[in-house]
Amino acid sequence: MDSTWSPPSGKTSLPRSSNTDSDALGTPSRRAALRLLDAVLRRGEPLEQALVAATRHVYGPDRGLAHAIAAEVLRRLPDLDALIDSVTERPLPDDAKARMALRIALVQALVLGTPHHAAIATVLPLVDGGPRKLVHGVFGAIVRSGVLLPEIPALPPLAEARWEGEWGAAMIDGAALAIAAPPPLDVTLADPAETDHWVAELGGTSLLPGHVRIADAGSVTDLPGFAEGRWWVQDVAASLPARLLADAAHGSAIDLCAAPGGKTLQLAAAGFTVAAVDVSNARIKRLRENLFRTRLKAEVIAADVLKWAPAEPADALLIDAPCSATGIFRRHPDVLHRVHPPIIEEMAALQARLFARAADWVKPGGTLVFATCSLERQEGEDQLARFLSARPDYAIDAPDAALLPAGIPVHPDGYVRTLPNMLTGEGGCDGFFIARLKRG
Repeated sequence: MDSTWSPPSGKTSLPRSSNTDSDALGTPSRRAALRLLDAVLRRGEPLEQALVAATRHVYGPDRGLAHAIAAEVLRRLPDLDALIDSVTERPLPDDAKARMALRIALVQALVLGTPHHAAIATVLPLVDGGPRKLVHGVFGAIVRSGVLLPEIPALPPLAEARWEGEWGAAMIDGAALAIAAPPPLDVTLADPAETDHWVAELGGTSLLPGHVRIADAGSVTDLPGFAEGRWWVQDVAASLPARLLADAAHGSAIDLCAAPGGKTLQLAAAGFTVAAVDVSNARIKRLRENLFRTRLKAEVIAADVLKWAPAEPADALLIDAPCSATGIFRRHPDVLHRVHPPIIEEMAALQARLFARAADWVKPGGTLVFATCSLERQEGEDQLARFLSARPDYAIDAPDAALLPAGIPVHPDGYVRTLPNMLTGEGGCDGFFIARLKRG
């Protein structure tokens, strides 16, 4: 599943016709934030998927504000709830409108810098016909106490327990630090030889050739080189699967689950003849737009990989498999709250079917890279072990450590696992599992 950035583009259960004559100025964006949180926390929808429906009655900066409020609530949810519970006689239900309104008001006042009177005035209409006095009183008690949210947020208990059991305490510390603030912007360059130029032009730093990291990017589309297609947004960890494939193979390549296309762009820029396959027409539209902007070429195929097959095997195959996406939680904090073991098991089963089916699409002597943006062993290490036990014609092809940023090691077993406690001094990275395999 490609994690390349695209401009934001789900059906929610709360009323959509929500602007009333009695609304305070700014309340419509808070109503939209409430719809977003309801979609994520109650319906289990991805935040970005819910964005269009939830913000259909707000425009311009108000839409961005609704998204920012919802994302910050999701980053800080356990700590916000602890504050709320500290001043109520009985805990409010998790899905109560009063709790949701308080989360929205508090994150504005304590994180986003909204004046206290505006933070509460814009959310009280959200509980019309409900406990307005309770919301006002709880908010007032918290802000008058002068209490602040912790600098490093608490992770949701279920995610923390699962990850600590798999990766240990250092990973948990890194994950908590990673969720504290939106991450820096990473871009992949169409031409790695231009790295020094774009570091200077974009005012960033580089972790390896063809990469630039920008601490405070602002509007992506206004940055130098975007309109000309000289680079695309892609976390440094997300760029590694295609980098490892390009280093080991050449000729024809198939990129499965390719949209919105960051890895397709990498392979095309490296000189491959690329077939990019994805089932989502909406995501394919963005893939085509990215190809057009960068002036790179690939054959784009709209198909279900479990039903489609290539006419002939390729020299290289990239399986950027659908997954729980828990590795991109710092960019998409909704996954911390909506991904649970049944979803992880479901995605792991789908990956196994895809992995087994696509393995025959590689020529003898060719290279396969399997990758997931997941922090779950079921979707990485365990998946690889099952595959290798069933396919003796494949073996791990460990990459040279020089292909990776300093601080991301090659595992002794030959694969690459990125974790939130890696590259912390440089701004961190997403969680990925990457295995490069050679077919005998």
